Amino acid sequence: MLFNQLALSAPILRAVQEEGYTTPTPIQIQSIPAVLKGGDLLAAAQTGTGKTAGFTLPILQRLMDSKASETNARRQIRALILTPTRELAAQVHQSVLTYGKYTPLKSAVIFGGVGANPQINAIKKGLDILVATPGRLIDLIGQGFISLKEIEILVLDEADRMLDMGFLPDIKRILALLPKARQNLLFSATFSPEIKTLANTLLKNPALIEVARSNSTHEAITQKIYPVDKNKKQALLAYLIKANHWQQVLVFTRTKHGANKLVTQLGKDGITCMAIHGNKSQSARTKALADFKSGKITALVATDIAARGIDIDQLPHVVNYDLPNVPEDYVHRVGRTGRAGSNGVAISLVCIDELGLLKDIEKLTKQIIPQEIISGFEVDPKISIQLIKAAHPAKFKAKPKSKTGNSGFRQKK
Repeated sequence: MLFNQLALSAPILRAVQEEGYTTPTPIQIQSIPAVLKGGDLLAAAQTGTGKTAGFTLPILQRLMDSKASETNARRQIRALILTPTRELAAQVHQSVLTYGKYTPLKSAVIFGGVGANPQINAIKKGLDILVATPGRLIDLIGQGFISLKEIEILVLDEADRMLDMGFLPDIKRILALLPKARQNLLFSATFSPEIKTLANTLLKNPALIEVARSNSTHEAITQKIYPVDKNKKQALLAYLIKANHWQQVLVFTRTKHGANKLVTQLGKDGITCMAIHGNKSQSARTKALADFKSGKITALVATDIAARGIDIDQLPHVVNYDLPNVPEDYVHRVGRTGRAGSNGVAISLVCIDELGLLKDIEKLTKQIIPQEIISGFEVDPKISIQLIKAAHPAKFKAKPKSKTGNSGFRQKK
């Protein structure tokens, strides 16, 4: 299957070819024809599978083919793409600009954290496609700058993350303002019960696409766990970066404070790094991401929310400095690597306090993640075996001389 077999017009194909793409990904092969047919769509696609182009390309085509294109002199918004974070909104809009550059369609992106006036000015000029985060969209609707009465296509991208972030009330407010006759496209990395409930209320006889087993991690990603005492995590991370000569590594922490603290510590070890999280201004977040992509810094330390939208085709390493509290977030985190046909490595630094979180992740992903001990960073053997048994009763034994050892972590054979 080639892109020129997917019923896309010459202007769109020209833009695709200029990006160096000739063969669509599995999600694109299925989603592009489904969207072009005009029906609703429910798609489970992990990050890095090409899902953004999977909906932006057919949306551009549908809007060009629509009769409304001939009568939309005032350029009322006809396609609305909702995303959970600023970074993802910017990424999706860049995709719209890239693939739509040879079409007459106009687009803009709006999100919080920056001044609204430039966004308002772009809206006043007239748009066909609007990419938005829910909060800023509702704000500008309330001020009378945006009308959704002409929407033909609605996209909820990374819908699972939007629900996790508490956007459901905002989504319901937005849905109430949309025309009833429209096409709805819902993309999610996981099919949680909450997503299924939302899909049942939003979608009408949707086409169902699932390019990978729900809640699974990508096969192109090599996963590994390094057991380590909590107070040795920073030293181990610095050791891994330096010993392996890593040039680009995305590091996840559980909190904003933890991200800031780690950046300071790594800086003292001579590792160039910056943090990206919700307390950072949008300009600081944009600069950090740009410096990371260009190679000016080695490590980008991020929280889960801020990392949504980080799209780097060949990001080689992801490190879970802290395991996430929500096991689905592990899937999203490691999915930042192993993208666009490349291989990646996802490493987790796990202390005894996180064995319960590890258990939840392995249960969700239906796999046992390999563990390896790094010499010099062995886990303290004095840790209480009772904590270990509570976390992994079937896999960890209490016998001091067993192969698992007193630490409770599986020893590399």
